[in-house]
Amino acid sequence: MIRLGVDVGGTFTDLVLTLEESDQSWVHKVPSTPLDPSEAVINGVTEICEMAGIEPSEIEQFFHGTTVATNIVLEHNGADVGMITTEGFRDILHIARHKRPYNFSLYQDLPWQKYPLVRRRNRLVVPERILATGEILTPLDEEETRRQVRKLKEAKVSSIAVCFLYSFKNPKHEDRVKEIIQEEYPEAYLSISNEVLPQYREYERFSTVALNAYIGPKTSRYIQRLEEVLKKMGLKTSINLMQSNGGIATAQVAAEKPISLLLSGPVAGLIGGIKAAKKANFDNIITLDIGGTSADIGVAPNGNMRMRHLLDTRIGQYNAMVPMVDIDTIGAGGGSIAYVDEGGIFRVGPQSAGADPGPACYDRGGTVPTSTDANVLLGRIHPQSRLAGSMQIKPELSKKAFDEHIASKLQITPLEAAAGALKIMTHNMVNAIEMNSVRKGYDPRGFTLVAAGGAGPLFACDIAEELNIPYVVVPPYPGITAAMGLLSTDIAYEKVHTLWGSLTNPDIASIQNVIKKLEKESLKTLTDDGLSEAQIVLKRVCDCRYAGQGYELRVDAPEGEINEEWIREVIKRFHQTHEREYASQFPDQEVVAINVRVIGIGLVQPEKEQSFLDQGKDDFNVNNYPSYPVYFWVQDKLEKQDSTFINREDIPIGTKLLGPAVIQQKDSTTLIPPSCTATFDEYGNIVIDMKKKLSTKRSKEVLASLTK
Repeated sequence: MIRLGVDVGGTFTDLVLTLEESDQSWVHKVPSTPLDPSEAVINGVTEICEMAGIEPSEIEQFFHGTTVATNIVLEHNGADVGMITTEGFRDILHIARHKRPYNFSLYQDLPWQKYPLVRRRNRLVVPERILATGEILTPLDEEETRRQVRKLKEAKVSSIAVCFLYSFKNPKHEDRVKEIIQEEYPEAYLSISNEVLPQYREYERFSTVALNAYIGPKTSRYIQRLEEVLKKMGLKTSINLMQSNGGIATAQVAAEKPISLLLSGPVAGLIGGIKAAKKANFDNIITLDIGGTSADIGVAPNGNMRMRHLLDTRIGQYNAMVPMVDIDTIGAGGGSIAYVDEGGIFRVGPQSAGADPGPACYDRGGTVPTSTDANVLLGRIHPQSRLAGSMQIKPELSKKAFDEHIASKLQITPLEAAAGALKIMTHNMVNAIEMNSVRKGYDPRGFTLVAAGGAGPLFACDIAEELNIPYVVVPPYPGITAAMGLLSTDIAYEKVHTLWGSLTNPDIASIQNVIKKLEKESLKTLTDDGLSEAQIVLKRVCDCRYAGQGYELRVDAPEGEINEEWIREVIKRFHQTHEREYASQFPDQEVVAINVRVIGIGLVQPEKEQSFLDQGKDDFNVNNYPSYPVYFWVQDKLEKQDSTFINREDIPIGTKLLGPAVIQQKDSTTLIPPSCTATFDEYGNIVIDMKKKLSTKRSKEVLASLTK
């Protein structure tokens, strides 16, 4: 089977192509094209097929991670949206939760008001009312609905969101409005709340449905256009897209519900990192995926992805109450720009030079210093190496950029400016990792750091030293880790129903009916995607809380018959989850199941493990490789040390290298500092042992404290 993974980043588009029968794989990078991301995808597919000597028509599975939906939200350039809602609830989106980013500031712009998803003039109401029980109090006024739809058509909105109160209990009115819109304005993109998010909490539901309508037209056009161009190239299979929940979706499902794609890009990197670390026999994992524009950070205790609490699932400042893997993203990448602000403070990022013009050393017109330029100046990226396999770098341009923009303003040397820029970036990423681990009850010292992305292996050891992390794992193709993660993912759809029923005094028949209904819907969705029942796995989840609490916790529910024993097991698991999250549990309190979920998983053919046993030269000798000066921080002082530069493909499995050394490959560069040992395992990973360096550091810290 021939499988292709394509991950679009802010700077580069990464591709990996595997021919599983012959145990071969090809990796490739092309510059991203932000104005039209599909252009880079097409270029990359064409080039990697030429590298492999195959035609696009031979590709049997195509997996895609994209930031299109995310960028639409962050850049505020989505569709002109109209909304039809219950009379009296026009301003739900404006009022929100009365929460302000800065509680005590008298002057601040609230993002959801400054950049509304739906302008007030396009938020229209109709007479209708459904009660919390699902009973109809006020029937839908169909004539008024038609008038309001015509108003939206005259206003030339391209997308319409339909959000009624308690439609998750009774979708009859929303379904009828959908029919009316299709009659009156068939070209409008539709986002119906009982289809997008049939779940309680009106503001979060309204916001999610409006957001789906906001990104829908552009995202669906992107998917449709990409499929059309790929078919013209001869591609016969359909596209599968990565979702925020860590599963993939078919192009049709993703186009209908693009809200599920908001974390499409970062999630694949986490999955690829977890897979690499598990092969190296590490369970507790922190992934650090540093690309050209941003750094994505994920924490996976016991190798399991954590899901965000549904009230914390936001993109920008907009609530999007859809399942999302818990990943943090900060503006720190290879293209992050170093500058001195108006107050004279030295800063790096979040602005990025991106793919065009890129860092100064690319010689593509960029004149401002970036973190890549800093690594070039410190000798960590050698002039003879070629970034992304084809770009010649020019250190003199990096030096000029730091001299003009940083060194001259701060009265320091360009070398000190470059070292300072990397120090700032390292601390920014350390803080972000601590926010995602220590603040959530996880000690980084018991974890392994996986360095992914083109720039991840350059920063990983410095970050691990700051956090006292004992091991760093660098996957075989670190710059392509996200694309590799795409090939390790199954199709996954999550169906939800608001139950709001007591588990202490349960209505077992009601719970059983809801779960059976969701399982039936999940089976239909997956079989419609062409999967057989043998490929389908159904998982149950309950959102539970103690009676009187305001928020729920996700609890994995057991399989099997739903009876009193099943209920007791769910309650037991909820107590355990509450204990793990909050260090307390209340066994005597009533437990309430707010939502019931079924996750339908379609098992895609598993990726065949690539063998790296034949990698490397038979006559490999580290002494045959050149050494160049590289700058390292030693006892808080910048020191120059000769470091061996080695091509990764030359190194046989089982080799151990003592730092300082720099491992070069087409998609990334790995820095091995002094006092660190790198081992090349049978799966192609580089496992860097930091313990000696950390023990030396701790000894010096203890000595310093004793001499004070």
